[in-house]
Amino acid sequence: MAWNLSSDRPIYAQILEVIQLRIIVGQYKPGEKIPSVRELAAEAGVNPNTMQKALTELERSGLVMAQRTSGRMVTENKEMIREIRNQLAREQVQEFVNKMKELGFDRDEIVTLLKQAEGGEK
Repeated sequence: MAWNLSSDRPIYAQILEVIQLRIIVGQYKPGEKIPSVRELAAEAGVNPNTMQKALTELERSGLVMAQRTSGRMVTENKEMIREIRNQLAREQVQEFVNKMKELGFDRDEIVTLLKQAEGGEK
């Protein structure tokens, strides 16, 4: 997962989303240690303070836990990870549906387009 950061939104929020995505797709597995603040900051090309802010937010959410001597670990709560994954999916679907409605499509037309895109009916 690349660090495609843009200036249109706070950088720490975008970093938070990338790390969250890395967790829900399994790049960082439950119970696994994640790279240090400095390593992640260097990889993303951001200030370590910005990375620290994003990681602190992830700790608040419970997705990441700080271990005093061993750095930060991904939660072992697979249900939490699954719920975050489902929530992100719902948000993406809702955003898509809203954009399609702006284009004038109704529910049935949207469903038909999704089936077509999936390789279903033509």
